[in-house]
Amino acid sequence: MPSEKIDIDYVARLARIDLTEEEKVTFAEQLGNILAYVDKLNQVDVSGVEPMAHAFALENVLDDDEPGPALTVKDALRNAPAQRDNQIVVPKVVEDA
Repeated sequence: MPSEKIDIDYVARLARIDLTEEEKVTFAEQLGNILAYVDKLNQVDVSGVEPMAHAFALENVLDDDEPGPALTVKDALRNAPAQRDNQIVVPKVVEDA
């Protein structure tokens, strides 16, 4: 655990959560373990390692963008909870001004 004391009350306020005294003890210990591990990782010599965004090379795994068979209106509306005039009815999400 790092030599500094973790202010778990401050961390809980940042996270906007209420903790019991038992949770504070548990989470302070867990957070201390995490910070100790990060400190251990910071000690690793990475001077010869090239920066990268991913550990493995990424490949585009998408199919070619080619048109395929379209759904019929009947198939598109089959699982709609509500429909009217060949359209899916959804709840209003914009409030009137």
